Amino acid sequence: MIDEAFHLTPLDVRRYDFGRAFRGYDPARVDQFRDQVAEEMERLSRVNQDLDAKARSFHEQLRSFRERDKALNDALVSAQQLRAEMREQAERESQLIVREAQQEAEKLVDMGKAELKKLEGEMDALARSQRAFIAQMRGLISRQLSEIDATDGPGHGSASSKSGTDQG
Repeated sequence: MIDEAFHLTPLDVRRYDFGRAFRGYDPARVDQFRDQVAEEMERLSRVNQDLDAKARSFHEQLRSFRERDKALNDALVSAQQLRAEMREQAERESQLIVREAQQEAEKLVDMGKAELKKLEGEMDALARSQRAFIAQMRGLISRQLSEIDATDGPGHGSASSKSGTDQG
């Protein structure tokens, strides 16, 4: 187990004095091993610092990505809301256009019906005028025939008047 309170630096390893004992370890080999341990600790310390720097960088990138993701999600939600609002607005406008078109159509139909009634009235008036004109013409022709018949009378011969009317 590693004691968290115990911190050993490469400098501590280089400076550590093992002391001298009779028939102890070879001092040159201990010094060499101590140098190797210190170098390895320095290398591991640099690697650890590099990894810490990379971890900080990755955390910063992750934070940035999360912010971008949130911004994109917010933009997506806004776009969806805008699309829904635009669809609703278009629906309202189309309903308004349809209502206006229906009102205009009803107005045109009413105008057409009124024009039709007016034309029917004019046709009825023309038919009455025609009948009256024909009646007047019949009356006039009848009077003219009566006058012709009266002028032809018994002495003038009705046969010659008939032949004269056949020529005319």
